[in-house]
Amino acid sequence: MAAVRVPPNFFGIPFGLAGLAGSWVVAAGNGNAPSWVGDALLILAAVVWLATTAGYAAYAWSVRRTLVADLLDPVLAPFLSLALITPILLAAQGLTPRNLGAARIVVDVFLVLTVLFGGWITGQWIYGPLDLDRMHPGYFLPTVAGGFVAAAGAAVVGQRLLAVLMLGLGLVCWLVIGSLTLNRLFFRPPLPPALIPTLAIEVAPAALASVAILALNGERIDFFVSLISGYGLLMVLAQVRLLPAYLRLSFAPTFWAFTFPFAAVATTTLHWISYYRPSGHRIYAYLVLAAITALIGGIAVRTVVAAARGQLLPTPPAPTRPQR
Repeated sequence: MAAVRVPPNFFGIPFGLAGLAGSWVVAAGNGNAPSWVGDALLILAAVVWLATTAGYAAYAWSVRRTLVADLLDPVLAPFLSLALITPILLAAQGLTPRNLGAARIVVDVFLVLTVLFGGWITGQWIYGPLDLDRMHPGYFLPTVAGGFVAAAGAAVVGQRLLAVLMLGLGLVCWLVIGSLTLNRLFFRPPLPPALIPTLAIEVAPAALASVAILALNGERIDFFVSLISGYGLLMVLAQVRLLPAYLRLSFAPTFWAFTFPFAAVATTTLHWISYYRPSGHRIYAYLVLAAITALIGGIAVRTVVAAARGQLLPTPPAPTRPQR
């Protein structure tokens, strides 16, 4: 009997939880939240990542060519990168304060794997037939999100040159893939309903680039962070116009596409609040934390409810009867 199918986009669940943990870790570092909340969320994200990875591996082991098919799938393949990117976040945020050497090893191993995957999938997009209409903002994940998360992780564990290299990878890929993605969204038919939540990923690159630069420059809001944040603000405001499309959707696991991008925006906002400390800055920080926790917490609750009803995982194909 084959194991239960765990689709690649399920790796967005631990990725989103790690993003929420990052917001709480930053708030705790600024004195605006207890540190145990971020630690608990990091542990939860790690457990969910392990469970998702084990579930995916079990199915891929029991059903031949699953991994190959997913790697070649123009819609699903980008989400596989999250299996490699998430541990960088977990190690940089959770292991670094406790064991820098172990954190550096984990960051380096998964950074290399992320770059290898990014190189492979970029080559696949060049080599294989690629239909522009099947492109979606999830294409940011392997190289743009991967590059920026790797840059921030390397900076946190003290590897500055490696962090700069990864920042360059993320920035150039953002320019290239961002142009292609917006071209597809502007001028081609709308995304199918199942992929509409990936539109939220458009807010992630600017926020992640800001976080990576902040990790490199000692948490200062400098010229480059300000420059990138201007574009980030535009993309966040663009999400308001997309609300009617979002509100028409029925809940599905793809809603986890909302989680990490907005967690990255929340984390960047917390950095801005902490750096400039406007009047009432603690209240602003609490509001940001409350909003991102409510969003991701609500999606998590709906996920648990769907799982309890047996509606979360895809229905396995019916067995075929042998022909007489």
